[in-house]
Amino acid sequence: MQITWLGHSGFRIEIEGAVLLVDPWLTGNPMFPAERRAEAVAGATHILLTHAHGDHAADAVDLSAATGAPVCCIHEVSEWLNGQGANTVGFGKGGTLDLAGAKVTMVNAVHSASIDFAGKTPMPGGSAAGFMIAGDGHTIYVSGDTDIMADMAWMAEYHQPDIGILSCGGHYTMDMDRAAWAARKYFNFRWVIPCHYRTFPVLAQDASALRAGLPENTQVIEHEVLDPILF
Repeated sequence: MQITWLGHSGFRIEIEGAVLLVDPWLTGNPMFPAERRAEAVAGATHILLTHAHGDHAADAVDLSAATGAPVCCIHEVSEWLNGQGANTVGFGKGGTLDLAGAKVTMVNAVHSASIDFAGKTPMPGGSAAGFMIAGDGHTIYVSGDTDIMADMAWMAEYHQPDIGILSCGGHYTMDMDRAAWAARKYFNFRWVIPCHYRTFPVLAQDASALRAGLPENTQVIEHEVLDPILF
């Protein structure tokens, strides 16, 4: 299994027979090198969106057309994207998709979720979500944009993720201290990968506080954009 950061909250996850692009905001992302776009999306089988804010979903229609990968997201957003020409698979919280052997379950997140890109006045966009992605002997918790929530307790007990991809840059989501508290309180991660940080000055610029707040047996991986991690 391989996880590659695309900057901000975007990831390329190669798991089982799937190549998943999670929240792949590439156009205008100050952390993503535009000249490496083809490399980042090559072989993509599916696109996963946690919610419809532009810094997560603005490239979904174009990437779906370029790669042939369907966009898998909450039902209301899937309907809107389908109307924009994207191939979509809509599902809801608690639903599980089998994506080329990878089991992807949509779980709750606490965040706003408007469709706020494509030059349009913000429109309702379902609700924000996260994902549990299981395969190759691992379960990855993609938190999506969220704060701490009590749902993390049952989600951790039920899914038992060993890898946490946590939005923890602060201001718009939980910060590093809150993410560390949530990880200690609810989860038993072996690895934590921070995201939704470093992109803009208002966000945390490093994960030192996250690392300081986690037990020694939890490894925090601060990797560079397009530098793959093998598990």
